[in-house]
This record gives sequence, structure tokens and C-alpha cells, in this order.
Amino acid sequence: MRKKILILFLVTFTVSFAQSNKTAFKSGEWLKYRMHYGLINAGYATVNIKSLKKDGVDAYHVTGKGWTTGVTRWFFKVKDNYQTWFYKENLKPYHFRRRVDEGGHIISRDVYFNQEDKTAFIKDHKKNTEKTVAIENVQDMISAFYYLRSQNIDDLKIGDELKLDMFFDYETFGFKMKYLGKETLNTKFGKVKCLKFRPLVQSGRVFKAEESLTVWITADKNKIPIRIKADLAVGSLKADLDQYKGLANSFGISY
Repeated sequence: MRKKILILFLVTFTVSFAQSNKTAFKSGEWLKYRMHYGLINAGYATVNIKSLKKDGVDAYHVTGKGWTTGVTRWFFKVKDNYQTWFYKENLKPYHFRRRVDEGGHIISRDVYFNQEDKTAFIKDHKKNTEKTVAIENVQDMISAFYYLRSQNIDDLKIGDELKLDMFFDYETFGFKMKYLGKETLNTKFGKVKCLKFRPLVQSGRVFKAEESLTVWITADKNKIPIRIKADLAVGSLKADLDQYKGLANSFGISY
């Protein structure tokens, strides 16, 4: 169960929205999140972005990490590393890397995107397999975080849904979030004005219902996730922004 929640949190971090240009983020931005179940620390996740060049073209390299800690680590050890490389101009990924160790379940996989040919080449290092599948205008689960932060949501109305085609493992799936309105949160940094969204997830053994996840995005020019809450069959799990540095814009905090 913790494995599914940690992955879903990482996916949800990617579906965050911002202003109509690429100044929502810059090289050197670093975010750290604390996941907790009540008063118990469940783990942490970090995301950081750096500039580089790909065949002489400006690009970004992003690393996302997630791990369990404390008591949670005793029961279920998680050490995840996700990386993506995408071009600055169109924000399309050309390489996605996944290295996962979750309770002894190991995944070691690279995906190479050819957006022009509409193909993705997947190399599974653990299984020693290779496969090419068809794609069209996709993001991976980390590049989507930055791609969607470049979009304009000024005219979004309550009840509107934001959609994205995301490639994960061997297939493309649609991910959507419903806009719920504005809300001000009390955080460790002070009061933060937020935009509130509800990702639509499949109900089942872990989540109470289809609409059991809620995410709050800062209503400033950065548009970063500051809180995510998952209502579980027993209790709730939250992820809160714990530390940050290198933001492209001022953080909208009031005291």
C-alpha cells in the first residue's frame, strides 16, 4: 500500500499548473516534501532541476527522489530515483530513467523518446529486455511537472478539468485534475494562498473513492505543490512542502 501511495504522490507532483510562460522555474530550483501519516513521518521526496545541453541544444535535467524513513522504513523500505531530460524550447522529454527499490521490488528502466518519429524505446536492465512502442505528444511523470507549469490557467473555472497524456512504464495514460477553487493554507512558512485541485483516481483497496486525493498549488508565479492529502481506507496520508531553494519568483507568503 505504501508503495502505491509513494508512486501516486510522485505522479501527482507532476500535475501542477502555472503561468503562460517558462518563468515559473529555473535551473537550481530544489523542492523537498515530507510525507506523514498523522504524527508519524512516512518519508521524504525531493525534486531539483539543472540546465545542460543535448547535442548543442539547451535542455534540462531533473532528478526526483523518494524514500521512507523512521518507523515506516522498518516495515517498508523505499528508495526511488527518477530522472528526466527534456528540451528547454518545447519542454518535451527525450530520456526518462527509473531506478526503484521498494521493499526489495527492483525496477531499473530507461525510456528514450523520439517525439518526431512518435516512438518510445524502453530498455529494462533488470529483465534484459528492449521494446519500442508508439507515442504521440507525451510527457513522462517528471517532465510533466515542468511542462504544465508553463501553461496558462488564468481563466480556469471551478469544476473545470485539466488533462495530460503521460507515458509511464510501457503505455500512455490520461491523468486529469478537477479545479476546486482557492484556499489559504497555514504552513510552516506562514499563510499561503493556493489553488485547490482534485486528481481523479481509481477507487479500490487503498483509496476510499475516486475522489480521495486533494492537492494545493501555490497561487503565486511559481505554482508549486505545497500540500497533498490522500484519504485512505484507514486515516489519511499527507505530503507537505518542507524545504525549498532557487525559486524563480518570490514565494507568496503572508504572516
